[in-house]
Amino acid sequence: MSYQTLVDVLENNRKVDRAITYVLGENEERQVSYTEVHARALGILYHLQAMGAQRGDKMIIFLSNNEQFMDGYWAAVCGGIVPVPLAVGISDEHRHKLLRIAAKLGSPLLYTDRKSLERLAALAQESGQQALFEQLKARTFFADTITDISRPGKLHRPAPEDIAFIQFSSGSTSEPKGVVLTHANLVANIKSSSGPARFNSDDVTLSWMPLTHDMGLIGFYLMHFTARMHMHIMPTDLFVRRPLLWLQTCSKKRVTITCSPNFGYRHLLKVLGDRKLDGVDLSSIRLIFNGAEPISVELCNEFMDKLAYTGLKRRAMFPVYGLAEASLAMTFPPMDQEYRWLRFNRHKLNVGGTAEINPPKSSDVLELMSVGSPIPDTELRIADDARAELPAGTVGHILIRGPNVTHGYFEDPAATAQAIDAQGWLDTGDLGVVRDGNLYITGRAKEIIFINGQNYYPYDLENLAQRAPGLELGKVAVAGVSRPPSQTEELTVFVLHRGDMAEFLPTANAVARLINEHAGLEVAQVVPVKRIPKTTSGKVQRHLLAQTYLDGEFDAELAELARLRSAGAGSAAPSASDLETRLLAICETALPGKALNVTDNLFDIGASSLKLIEIHENVDREFPNLIDLTELFDYPTVRELAQHLQSKIAG
Repeated sequence: MSYQTLVDVLENNRKVDRAITYVLGENEERQVSYTEVHARALGILYHLQAMGAQRGDKMIIFLSNNEQFMDGYWAAVCGGIVPVPLAVGISDEHRHKLLRIAAKLGSPLLYTDRKSLERLAALAQESGQQALFEQLKARTFFADTITDISRPGKLHRPAPEDIAFIQFSSGSTSEPKGVVLTHANLVANIKSSSGPARFNSDDVTLSWMPLTHDMGLIGFYLMHFTARMHMHIMPTDLFVRRPLLWLQTCSKKRVTITCSPNFGYRHLLKVLGDRKLDGVDLSSIRLIFNGAEPISVELCNEFMDKLAYTGLKRRAMFPVYGLAEASLAMTFPPMDQEYRWLRFNRHKLNVGGTAEINPPKSSDVLELMSVGSPIPDTELRIADDARAELPAGTVGHILIRGPNVTHGYFEDPAATAQAIDAQGWLDTGDLGVVRDGNLYITGRAKEIIFINGQNYYPYDLENLAQRAPGLELGKVAVAGVSRPPSQTEELTVFVLHRGDMAEFLPTANAVARLINEHAGLEVAQVVPVKRIPKTTSGKVQRHLLAQTYLDGEFDAELAELARLRSAGAGSAAPSASDLETRLLAICETALPGKALNVTDNLFDIGASSLKLIEIHENVDREFPNLIDLTELFDYPTVRELAQHLQSKIAG
């Protein structure tokens, strides 16, 4: 079948007998046929054009409802309007990011719902950005108000080189970078991926990845829609609340292709514990795409061993490498074989050095997963710091080239020139080595931190931390540290401090709270350091701090901080009402090992966004439909939440 753009794909599939099922709960779902997808796209486009939307306009899609999200996405594509997907999230930082991107885009449309716009209005008022908000509000379309889609809009047939959408980086506090992807980029990646993965119309898929993530939108919607599969899409927060439902639904729907990053496997195993999934048969699954963050060999083995009784085949685990700049996929492993890995010497992985495998000392072993070889029509090069190609077996920068690779970042010529050279090679920012034709990712030159399947930039989080009293940029550094036996990175903050630990404790608490509250991330440690190493050009050397931390140089200071916290927790706690006691019990269940009282700020004691979701679900179970998840940010102590809840009950 011939197609050059996403509009060609949509039109070619309009009469195909397939559907998208939006999974809303264990026994709740909505099914939308491919025919309806086409009709709804044009019907919504009519309303967008009626309010003045034109070809070339940018449209921010800011919705947590997956069905509404895809309706808006397709409507924009059909009208030559450029979709800009943004995650709604549960903190104000996501709305701050929206306002920054709106200013960068000029005068974009906003496709959202009334509740999200109300919270955006409040944030704009607090931050003095009313003028920007009013401009955005004037071009806002509410997805939850559409009732009539009987009249089709005017279809625009794009050229392959037209922009299909812009994906902005996860950066929340600094200037986000927008990866510009054309129809030609996406079509090239879809075609190059479909053959090696053997995508076909008999496949049945399930994804809980957010549609604002390239694996969710490109990998588990656009690719599979093109291949005419029956797709199932589950909200990410539903997976977080009920991770077992992921595999239960796979069994029930006889799913053949699904996906998860490290975070998902770890989360499911933790909830599953020593239990078994009764009646679950996963023998139908032929591929579980594993990507979006560094792949843990140990975690893959644990997941596959734990679920072997379900009929899940070991060769189904499919570790891959990709990035937004490549329109997603870059390397796939061979089909029909078990995943493979090598044991490298972690101290012999410097750029330009020969990677050493099977080191004699177990303490030197770093297990790295093979992510296969480049998909058809794409090129991959391992290069030195000057971008010169290095021989196989040598560690270097991963450069990529091909029709699927972006031509640059939205209105950011400096970033584009830095990333892409005159020959079209794009520097991914990752480091790797190729052995026997297979790529192994060894690290990241750009120091991106991967937490819960999402990438975060150290500079962004440092911006948040430096809001603490007495701190400023240059006195704080953030790094992701994998401390054995941890299977994932822990967020570690290093703060310049030369006084005693009693003076440092309030600063440490403030830093953890700021990052927790504004980015929804749990800080594993705030570490006092006497110096922050920098290069001669002034760049912070975060990797040196991380290695020093792993070497135990700060153990004495951290032990003293732990002693001070323990002593403080032993002081008399305020008395609690019956309602406060019930809420406190919910919080303590979600935060085991934390010493809580009713006046403790949840962000001070490290309640991550996942923990907040768990707390909210249990509060909602006891007090249905009274508290919204976002209200935990407004009432972050048990006492404040209890007072707010009491007013709701009284009302």
